[in-house]
Amino acid sequence: MYQTIMLKKDGRLAYLVLNRPDSMNAMNAKMMGELAHCFESLKNDSSVQVLIIYGAGRAFSAGGDIKEMVDPKNPMNIDVVMGDVSRLAKALYTLPQITISAIHGASAGLAFSMALACDHVVAEESSKLAMNFIGIGLIPDGGGHFFLKERVGVPRAKQLIWAGQVLKAHDALAKGLIEEVTAEGRGLEQAEKYAYEVLASPVSSMLKSKEILHGQKLAELDEVLAGEASGQSAMRKTADHIEGIQAFVEKRKPAFKGE
Repeated sequence: MYQTIMLKKDGRLAYLVLNRPDSMNAMNAKMMGELAHCFESLKNDSSVQVLIIYGAGRAFSAGGDIKEMVDPKNPMNIDVVMGDVSRLAKALYTLPQITISAIHGASAGLAFSMALACDHVVAEESSKLAMNFIGIGLIPDGGGHFFLKERVGVPRAKQLIWAGQVLKAHDALAKGLIEEVTAEGRGLEQAEKYAYEVLASPVSSMLKSKEILHGQKLAELDEVLAGEASGQSAMRKTADHIEGIQAFVEKRKPAFKGE
């Protein structure tokens, strides 16, 4: 059914696998659309109570597919893409399942926004976590502003966005961004351990609390997603973004001018 992701079910537990391992699961337009569709379909699936999200191969996900951004033969339609990004973020946040992200390798940009949207984040100690849109002159999307603020508050969220630094798992844990750090190669195993603990709990009670706590934030999330969509479209047209992309492709330090 899907080309860039896989959805596997095992009783009340489901696994969503980001499945572009040759590209470190970089999120192209196809994957963003498929993720949005998958999350929306899970909203109506009462048979699943826990969802684990992880990446195939060497990484959770390197974030947005920069190669596709600069492909002259098939340019990315930013407005369509941002529509799918907003859909996937809202659907993920409102899922009637306990969501767990199991991170190994890189989790950057949109992928980090998606991980932070989950109810429980497990990261292997060697993983690299980055809200690094600033490096190519962009702003967080996928609800990145909202999910960072929810976890660490506005002042810290701004600093993390503006710095765009790569965090090790223990740093992210200390900052309150994730729930657990585990040994290299044990991320999925640890996520499953937590999933089975949840499944042995009164899950309906847990899900009702999630619904109440998240429900009061939906209007704010909608506002953030609209701001990110229009803001990202505007940032894509800036000289700094063009310079950031060129510098990335040419593997050099960008020379930003604030334009």
